[in-house]
Amino acid sequence: MSERLRWGILGTGLIARMFTTDLQLAGFTVTAVGSRSQEGADAFAAEFGLPRAHASYEALAADPEVDVIYVATPHPFHAENALLALEHGKHVLVEKPFTLNADEARRVVELGASKGLVVLEAMWTRWLPHMVRIREIMASGTLGEVRAVIADHDQKLPLDPEHRLQNPALGGGALLDLGIYPVSFAWDVFGAPSTVHAISSPTATGVDRQTAIILGFPGGEQAVLHTQLDARGPSTAVVIGTEARIEIDPVWYNATSFTVIDPQENVVERYDEKVPGRGMQFQAAELERLVAAGVTAGDILPPDETVGIMGTLDEVRRQIGLRYPGE
Repeated sequence: MSERLRWGILGTGLIARMFTTDLQLAGFTVTAVGSRSQEGADAFAAEFGLPRAHASYEALAADPEVDVIYVATPHPFHAENALLALEHGKHVLVEKPFTLNADEARRVVELGASKGLVVLEAMWTRWLPHMVRIREIMASGTLGEVRAVIADHDQKLPLDPEHRLQNPALGGGALLDLGIYPVSFAWDVFGAPSTVHAISSPTATGVDRQTAIILGFPGGEQAVLHTQLDARGPSTAVVIGTEARIEIDPVWYNATSFTVIDPQENVVERYDEKVPGRGMQFQAAELERLVAAGVTAGDILPPDETVGIMGTLDEVRRQIGLRYPGE
C-alpha cells in the first residue's frame, strides 16, 4: 500500500492500548485519540506519542486528519459510536462483540454500505497467521470431510458484582465477551448454522455465568462450544475431519501453534510461527487492504457474516433467557 490510512482510537481502555501498541509496532499511522475527557485523551496521547487528543468522541469523528476509527468502548456503546464515525465519513473497525444484538449490527452495516465505507468487525483471530494456514489446510482436502469443531473460551475473571462483566446494563456475561470467539470460529469453519441449542447457568446479577452451545449445520456438521467467566478452561480448539484433525494449542484464539494429526495419530504437519506483538495488526491490514482495493467487504469476515453471528448470539440469549436493559 503506497499510503497508510490515518487511524483514530475511540476509547482509552486496555483493548485500545493493546491495539495501538500493535499498530505502531507494525508501522501503521495513528494520529488521534478520543476520550470522554480531555485528561483521559491527553494521557493516552502522551503514552503513544499521538499528535491529536480529543475530549469527546464527536470531536474525534469530526477530525479531518482521521480516515478510520477503531471503536474500543464497551459493546453496549459500539453501535452508537460506530454510527457516529460513519456519519462523519470514517471507515470503522469495531471491537467484538460487534454490537449488543443483530438489529444494532444491521443498522451499522447498512449505514456503512450506504456511504461506501468499510465496516469491519475486530475479530482479530480471523487474520492471525495460524488461522490463515488452517483455512488453507481445510481447503486442500487434507482433513477429508470436515465434521466437527470443539472449542472453549473459559476464563476466571473478577466476581465483583459491580464489574462490567457482571453488569446487565453493560452487556455482561460470558457469552458476548468470551463466547463470541468460539461461535465466530464455528461460523468461520462451517458458515451459518441451521440449528442452535444452548443451556446456561446465571450469575447472582442475572447474566450468564457459563453457557454451553451446540450448533448444527446444513450438511450435518456440528460445533460443540463452551464459555464461562469464573473458571479457567483449557482454551483449546479442535477441527475434526474424516482423514485428519487439527488440534490448536492454548490459547487457540491468540497467535499460537497447531498440529495436524491423521487417524493413526501420525503428525502430518506442525505449525509454530511467531508473530510480532499480540497480532492485532493483521485486522488493521485487512481494513487498509479493503480501502485500497475500493471494496467494502472481504471474504474472511464480510459485514453480512458479522450480522449473522450476532443473530446466532441473539438466539442463544433467547434460549437461555438473557435479555439486556433497553432491548
